[in-house]
Amino acid sequence: MKRDFLHINDYSAEVINSLVATATTVKKRFHQKETFEPFGGMSLAMIFAKPSARTRISFETGFHWMGGHALYLGANDIQIGKREGIKDISRVISRYNDLIMARLFDHQHIVELAHYADVPVINGLTDYNHPCQIMADIFTIQEQLGRVENFKLVYVGDGNNIVHSWLNLAQRLKFHFVCACPKGYTPDVKTLAAAQDVGLSLVEISHDPQSAVKDADVVYTDVWASMGQKEESAEREKQFQPFQVNSELLAATGKKSLFLHCLPAERGREVTDAVMESASAKVFDQAENRMHMQNAIMLMVTGKEF
Repeated sequence: MKRDFLHINDYSAEVINSLVATATTVKKRFHQKETFEPFGGMSLAMIFAKPSARTRISFETGFHWMGGHALYLGANDIQIGKREGIKDISRVISRYNDLIMARLFDHQHIVELAHYADVPVINGLTDYNHPCQIMADIFTIQEQLGRVENFKLVYVGDGNNIVHSWLNLAQRLKFHFVCACPKGYTPDVKTLAAAQDVGLSLVEISHDPQSAVKDADVVYTDVWASMGQKEESAEREKQFQPFQVNSELLAATGKKSLFLHCLPAERGREVTDAVMESASAKVFDQAENRMHMQNAIMLMVTGKEF
């Protein structure tokens, strides 16, 4: 059966732990500059309705290092869901390529793309979720804390696609997750309810960042206005100003906490320069780990021996 990677909770805790283990080994091989080419003779189609430096660089570099060829398809190459039907372009790309990665706006587009594709489809981001990022995050937490469960992570900011993927992960691994956000900017109600109903992790919403971060092992943030929300920037800046991650907020954890950010960061807005440059910040380890985790995911969905 064809394997796609669209949502973290499509997979079990066992698979998630296996991906972390694979990413660890892949990263070691990469740093030792080993020759490792399981994707020799294979082609990856990368569809970008939403541009991204990290997503393109990490997928293209990683797939090339593992012996494959990555093809970049920008918004002007494929106007997905506009110039050509998704069901059509999905089947056409499947005839040419062994694997598809898509970074899109509408989540239903990635679902439809995967439904009609004959090859594995990986979700590089949609407005609803960002599973590759959160898998890289849990890999980073494993490296820093030595575990993938039994920690407290406080996300400070908008209840966006990053939060939705953390809520998906909370249905498979046990940890304490708090989304500290302004009123009116909470995550999707159904996704929140699903995570709480599973009852594996303690999942909370807070509107007080100072109290929310107490005892946090990890403090995480993202930009206040994502792509497609820039017209809301002025209003969001007013609402989110008390939710800035600064040295005072990081100190309110009461412990040596990690700071994570999925990048790009707007320094001076959601996070200060001082926090970004602090010893607590592991954002560049996190950014590097995108590539290694995505490599692990591509190995899994293609069924390549490792």
